[in-house]
Amino acid sequence: MKVTLERGALLKSLSHVHRVVERRNTIPILSNVLLQAKDGALSLKATDLDLEITESVAADVGQAGATTLPAHTLYDIVRKLPDGAQVSLESTGDTGQLLLRSGRSRFTLQSLPESDFPDLNAGDLTHRFALAAADLKKLIDKTQFAISTEETRYYLNGIYMHTTEVDGHVMLRAVATDGHRLARVELPAPQGSAGMPGVIVPRKAVAEVQKLVEDLGAEVMIEMSTTKARFTFGPVVLTSKLIDGTFPDYARVIPTGNDKRLTVDCAPFAAAVDRVSTISSERGRAVKMALGDGRLTLTVTNPDSGSATEELEVDYDAAPIEIGFNARYLLDITNQLDSDTALFKLADPGSPTVIQDRDGAAALYVLMPMRV
Repeated sequence: MKVTLERGALLKSLSHVHRVVERRNTIPILSNVLLQAKDGALSLKATDLDLEITESVAADVGQAGATTLPAHTLYDIVRKLPDGAQVSLESTGDTGQLLLRSGRSRFTLQSLPESDFPDLNAGDLTHRFALAAADLKKLIDKTQFAISTEETRYYLNGIYMHTTEVDGHVMLRAVATDGHRLARVELPAPQGSAGMPGVIVPRKAVAEVQKLVEDLGAEVMIEMSTTKARFTFGPVVLTSKLIDGTFPDYARVIPTGNDKRLTVDCAPFAAAVDRVSTISSERGRAVKMALGDGRLTLTVTNPDSGSATEELEVDYDAAPIEIGFNARYLLDITNQLDSDTALFKLADPGSPTVIQDRDGAAALYVLMPMRV
């Protein structure tokens, strides 16, 4: 194999694919990136057996061929080469080594044979549709924070994507929950997505998709089956296994009869919650919200360090109520709201609360209360 290409193009592709490679691997080949040179392009592929990223970049191919190299080492070398440099990769095939040349720099790297590299065969992907990159980013950004990190409840370790009918319109919905809070975002279903299987996209794949959304004006091609999902961003293709589990019936935990309505100005509310929670302990981050007469009093009490209160004028004219929430969860949700105001729909101190920008907003959040 002999191939030459510009350092910037190679670095950009390596920055996409090397992130999938775990730093510590018991299987040596999984530490490597597969390089395939042919037809005027260099193709790069990396995998952790659950997730696979491939990308092609234009290159001057002197001799077609393929090999694998340590992904993080190769990325670090190319990253440290000067801007605008040309990078030449040449393997003899006999010695199991590859020579990387750039300007006056020479690196001889140990390679492993291409035949050892695993292929994450996606099989038949039954549903295929295009989604605006900005819409995909919105679905992820507004739900990702609620993904559970508890490995025992593995079926919550991702974002549940499915289509559903709402008032006669088919919607594409993304849902994430960790049992304490729930995030649900929906948008009109793109053509071809109706009837797709409900799938749970794992946390690591979600994070990679989020990083690969670089051009918000572009379209992302999404292909799904019951076991795999593929996201194509121009020359970059990410294929991921899906979580093999059943996502809980989230509709049951979204209350519909919450009749106490509180409207707050988002920024002052978030700032006040942040201020009073300074006094809270790491373990019990509870903030008490006392409501009544158009006033909201936020209180945090910590037996070890003292207490804090702050009062806000709010739009609330229902019966007085005192309810506690985890301060960090409150801030996570208010950070996702697009408008200047937040609408809280409350029932009683022991029942979940619904939070939205406004009635009928595309994003809906449910937060479980805490005892205070």
